[in-house]
Formats: sequence, C-alpha cells, structure tokens
Amino acid sequence: MDYIEAIGFVAAVLTTAAFLPQVYKTWKTKDVSSLSLPMLLIFFVGIMAWLVYGFLKNSLPMIFANSITIVSSFLLVYYKIKYSKK
Repeated sequence: MDYIEAIGFVAAVLTTAAFLPQVYKTWKTKDVSSLSLPMLLIFFVGIMAWLVYGFLKNSLPMIFANSITIVSSFLLVYYKIKYSKK
C-alpha cells in the first residue's frame, strides 16, 4: 500500500467513524426531531454515488468508507421515518 492509499484509509476511517455516534444516539434515544429527512435522503443518494465511483476507480478506501456509511445513513433514514411523530 502506498502513502496515497494510506491517507485515503485514514480519511475513510475518520469520516465514517464521525457518523457512527449519531446513528447510535438516534437508535438509543429514538429522538429524530433534529434530523432532516430531505438532508438524509440527499446524503444517502450522494453516498451511493460515491460508492459507485469508488468501484469504478477501484479505490479500496472509498469502497470501504462508503459501504459502511451507506448502511449508517440508511439506518438514520429508517429511524427518521419510523420514529417521527405522526
């Protein structure tokens, strides 16, 4: 692995890890009042596009980070829909 890939993996770990506390907090509290559904949906589609781009570029850091983040963002969308007050 060259230093460029190493930088990519460090960035992937940090940006993915930064998202996980929000998913955990939402799961534990079931409070979704501060989450914006349009933002979450736009973010989810953007992450899907980054994942496709990572596969097309054969970039393991992009594939790694976006695979985890797509699951996390899907969970937030799911929680937002499930726990929103009707």
